[in-house]
Amino acid sequence: MPSLAAATFLAVGPALFAGAPAALAETGTKAIEAAEKPPVVGADVSTFTLDNGLEVVVIPDRRAPVVTHMIWYKVGAADEKPGVSGIAHFLEHLMFKGTKAHPTGEFSATVAEIGGEENAFTSYDYTAYYQKVSKQNLELMMSFEADRMANLVLTDEVVLPERDVILEERASRVDNSPAARLGEAFDAAFYVQHPYGIPIIGWRHEMEKLSRDDAIAFYNRFYTPNNAVLVVAGDVTADEVKALAEKTYGKVARRADPGPRIRPTDPKPMAERFLTLRDPQVTQPSVRRAWPTPSYTTAKDGEAEALDVLAEVLGGGSTSRIYRSLVVDKKLAASAGAWYQGTSLDDTRFSVYASPRPGVELDALTDEIDAIIRDVAENGITDEELARAKRTIVADAIYAQDSQATLARIFGAALTTGGTVEGVQTWPARIDEVTAKEVREAAKTYLRNDYAVTAQLLPAPVKTAADAPKDGADAAARKPEPKS
Repeated sequence: MPSLAAATFLAVGPALFAGAPAALAETGTKAIEAAEKPPVVGADVSTFTLDNGLEVVVIPDRRAPVVTHMIWYKVGAADEKPGVSGIAHFLEHLMFKGTKAHPTGEFSATVAEIGGEENAFTSYDYTAYYQKVSKQNLELMMSFEADRMANLVLTDEVVLPERDVILEERASRVDNSPAARLGEAFDAAFYVQHPYGIPIIGWRHEMEKLSRDDAIAFYNRFYTPNNAVLVVAGDVTADEVKALAEKTYGKVARRADPGPRIRPTDPKPMAERFLTLRDPQVTQPSVRRAWPTPSYTTAKDGEAEALDVLAEVLGGGSTSRIYRSLVVDKKLAASAGAWYQGTSLDDTRFSVYASPRPGVELDALTDEIDAIIRDVAENGITDEELARAKRTIVADAIYAQDSQATLARIFGAALTTGGTVEGVQTWPARIDEVTAKEVREAAKTYLRNDYAVTAQLLPAPVKTAADAPKDGADAAARKPEPKS
């Protein structure tokens, strides 16, 4: 099975380098064209495993005395038991509440005091915590993180107020956002029984019941060194990191065996599905359309790479087919694009999106997108499109190596979703081997209308005087029913 990494590059790389100066982009393109072979991502990366099962990845970067320290747990929202949605994200919050040795706030205060930065994030397949600090503070970060891997203290006094925090987070980010609410409905319609259809933050009615016992049970099962990956990138050597890791994380005992990550799988789609959400807050309508596809973990050899190239050809930028047709040539859309979410432990999806210009119906955009996809499935892509897509994707991989934090995220995401270090390193070479025939076959196989889920976001209709009830009708509506 091929390993994954591409979607991480596509998600992280373009975001970092979309605003790169023209000179940098030109230099990168020339370097790619001049190279005899595709680049190796993280050529100096090394890996080893501690006796307690903790996997360690070291990414040397000697340009400055700075390190990025990340600990990744192989658990996310899709690993939650039914009825406790949001517990993975909730525990991420609670991990900052202190241990027996370090009370609440001490870890974060220490990071701030030494001039570092920190954060954490939860996905469907992993949860990660990271700090970026000067090299001399690496051991301190390791000791803090190893401590809360084993000694987190949770009481109702800290758990219940933090539950209110995540409920407020849901209210502000989801409940008050029409696009986010439609996104949740879209996911629930797209995944019939797979847990990717449940929001990472959780359903509100289940979040309201999350308890201290739920958090402790989740922590004790999954937050064990044999279920984690440590990634250190920066001004370090493998020997230095190994010595520090054994001194800190090496003292943490295994306390659980989470077992294989087996999740419910979805049946083959039986019908095309449509969703529409109207809301007064919507000022810019949009349409999104997605199809089920394999991920880098579940795909056959070369299949995921072909989907990555297909996404770039269809909607990766200003020269892509969808953007050029809808935005530039026909001027139907203000924005449009496509993306492939390849970094997932289980089957994933391929998506397109567009926002119309004033006066353009969303159905017209959908019809245009379908016509473009149908043309690729029937007639394939040109050699020029194939070469341009490959250059762009590989350029993103080259640019990503300029950031130690980005490289750390790429390797961490891959290793927690079924990938390997070697798989990440050789990904550009596999992209280079994709053929036009494979891209056409990917479009023909997966981007079928009967597999699609389509969602439209629209403003609520404007009410006029004509919509108001007539006086008689209004009076009748207000008149109470006679009592029996």
